[in-house]
Parts: sequence; C-alpha cells; structure tokens
Amino acid sequence: MGEELPSKRWRGRVFRARRAAWVGLTVAVLIGGGPLGCAAARAGGPTEVRVLIYDGTDPIAIGARELNTEVALSGEALVVDGREVGNRWSPRGAGPWKVGSRKLRGQIVLRAEAGRIQVLNRVDLEDYVTSTVGGEMSPNWPREALRAQAVAARTYVLHEAAKRRASGWDVRATAASQVYRGIAAESDETRSAARSTRGEVLTYRGEPILAVFHSTAGGRTATAGEVWGQDLPYLRVLEVEEEDEAPHTYWRTLFSAEDLSEVLAAASVDVGSLGGVSVTRRSHSGRVERIEVRGTTQIVELRGSRLKGFVGSLGLRSTLFDIRRTAQGYAFVGSGFGHGVGMSQWGARALAERGSSYQRILARFYPGTRLENWSSRRIAVPAISFGGSPEGATGGQVR
Repeated sequence: MGEELPSKRWRGRVFRARRAAWVGLTVAVLIGGGPLGCAAARAGGPTEVRVLIYDGTDPIAIGARELNTEVALSGEALVVDGREVGNRWSPRGAGPWKVGSRKLRGQIVLRAEAGRIQVLNRVDLEDYVTSTVGGEMSPNWPREALRAQAVAARTYVLHEAAKRRASGWDVRATAASQVYRGIAAESDETRSAARSTRGEVLTYRGEPILAVFHSTAGGRTATAGEVWGQDLPYLRVLEVEEEDEAPHTYWRTLFSAEDLSEVLAAASVDVGSLGGVSVTRRSHSGRVERIEVRGTTQIVELRGSRLKGFVGSLGLRSTLFDIRRTAQGYAFVGSGFGHGVGMSQWGARALAERGSSYQRILARFYPGTRLENWSSRRIAVPAISFGGSPEGATGGQVR
C-alpha cells in the first residue's frame, strides 16, 4: 500500500544509486620474517581485553563447572560465601567460568566500586573476537562477511582500549559496546573468521579506527558527526544499494493520537491537545534532526538529546523516517536499523554473496583507512582507499 513505504521523492533522495567504480584500489604486500604476534603487540597495547560483564548491586553467582560461589556486597567490601574478602577478588582455577548465564574463557576479576559489584572478564583478544563475531553476526552468513566483522570487532576493541587505558575496563559485554556472550557465541565459522584475519586492524594515521557498524543503513550511511556530534574522515555518507533482503530495509509503525500524546507527556512535552507532528530538518544522509510538535497551546521543536529520547521511547528502528497523518493516527514510515554509521552488516552480507572479499567490504565502508597487521613486525600493509571522496563525504578530526 502507498503509505506503507516512503514516498518516491523521499526514497529517491535517500536511496539514489551511486555505482562508484573502485578506483585506485591497490594491495601492497610487504613480507617480513617471524610469526604473527598479537594484534596489539606492535603498539604495546593489551594482549587481553577487559570486558565489563556485570555492574550492579545484586549478588551474583560465579562458578567453574558445576561449582557456584555467591558474591555479594557489604558496604565497600565484597562478601564471598558469607566471608568478607576486601574490595577485589578472583576465583581460583583456570575456568571456563560461569558468570550468571554466561560461560567465559580467561580470568574473572570482581571488585567493589562506588557501592556496586563489577565483574570483569580478562580474555585473550582473539578469543574475544571469536565470540563477538558470533554475538554480532549470524555464523551462517558468508565467510567474507564474517571476516569483515572480525576485523571490525578487533579494531573497535583496540580503539576503545587505547581510549580507556586509565579506566578499569575496556568494553561492555552488551550492545553499548559490542555483544559478547562468551563461549556460547563461538562456532567453527567464527573461529575461522578470527583465525584467518588474526592481528588485522583498520588504521587511520597509524591508529585503530572507531570501527562502528550497524544492522541496516536504509540506503545511505550516516557520518559520525550526525549521530555523535564529531566527524571522523573515514565515517562518511555512502550509498548502500545492497540491503534489499534485510528485514528492516522498510518499516512502518503506527501510533494513535492518544498514544503519541502519552509518549510526549512522558517526555515533558506539553502542547495541549495534539494538532500535528512533522519533520522540519534532516541531516545530510536524510536522517531526522528536528521534529516540530504542534498543539493548541504551543509549538515545541524536538532536537538533540530530547529528540533521541523521543525516538527511543517510540521504539523506532532508526532516525531515517517520515511522519504521516492517517485516519488511525500517525504513521512513522522509515528504513534501516541502528545508528547507520560505518559498516552495514546486511550490506556486507550482500557484497560477500556477490563475491567481494572482506578487504573490499572494509574498503567500501571505511574509506581512507588502511588494513594492517599489528605484529612485532608489520608483515602486510594493504592500502585500501577510494579514488577520491564519495559524494557527501565530510571530514573531521580523529578522536
């Protein structure tokens, strides 16, 4: 039906095809002696990742095999099976460990921090990548897509670890960082993806990039500046034509006027009786930047964190949408799933199915970066870049 999909004009603006030629794509391989080392060894970074598994006040069970130990909090001290052990404790043994519902490799460290229990998993970098690939992408997807995900996951965690060196942990185990479910997310396919790309990292000016990714771009990626307020030269607006099979390429969510009024009231937006809601400003990639809410008493413009909170309260899949008044209420008609910055996972899947290597997939979504092997000696340095800047690309400073 007509109102279930974006208008032709809007779809044309957001999804117009750009069949960019791969110009100047070169691969220079430099061979050096010695085996590959850990990806972080070249920069003196961690060979382990510190993953924050739990951060709360409730007691939590820690176990090895079938043995469970309850850890609780008493003031600023940890209490292990009824005995105070100070503000830091690690179970003895080699694991694997059970923490709540997760089964984990590596070492478990608990600490009392600001009246909360924090559980950290210190895990080998490549074991972390193996699990994260399975947490973020289906292991049944094409091999080259899984390899691209492995490089992105490894690069992302090294970027975050470098940024958080003075902190107690590098990344969370949730989608707030990357989804890490431990051994449960490992498979032959994810192990192969990590092993075949071992040590490979995307860099810009010699440092790991912010290798963010999302499910579905909705036809066009966003810049980092649109979403987080600071542009990065390798996170640009790019046309993505390869998402036709993605479940969230098009979506439609309907709210009655009463339901929408309740959401607005919960967000402290009081306009009296609701008269209309419309998009008044979009970003370069077509994503919503401002919404105008009209009522009988006043007109309110939503933007910034207020807009983000409103969109989150509605449960919309992305900010790439139109708003239409219907007989039933207000239809939010949009495309894409996630923040839209960096690699589209469904786009990567389609490219892999068409025969693209993981190197080309990464070059497509992170233009201007280099794929390097971070070992004690640099043994492979493919120069991966576009010939020129894509239409709509924006520059910025590296964080």
